[in-house]
Amino acid sequence: QVQLVESGGGLVQPGGSLRLSCAASGFPFARFHMSWGRQAPGKQREVVATINNGGITNYADSVKGRFTISRDNAKKAVYLQMNSLKPEDTAVYYCKSLFYPVEYWGQGTQVTVSS
Repeated sequence: QVQLVESGGGLVQPGGSLRLSCAASGFPFARFHMSWGRQAPGKQREVVATINNGGITNYADSVKGRFTISRDNAKKAVYLQMNSLKPEDTAVYYCKSLFYPVEYWGQGTQVTVSS
């Protein structure tokens, strides 16, 4: 059974940091490209960071320089370090795995950036 379980969300003040984690199981993790996406109220879901199965990363312009994605294949986990958080980063953050055409999404974790 495929599972992607996110954790680490919460309430943080503007300028603060959070580290999200995603624990994966039920599929060959090392072969899959992993991403973090987010969805704010009233907006479409967007992918903000991707790390492929070779460790190459890519970021949306809105988070470049502030967010860092990483993976640990031995632990079957992917992480998102978020620094210099802004109110517009408020969203539900989702973990995604992809090995075309197979794609899985987690249930999400809420991140709220507010003073």
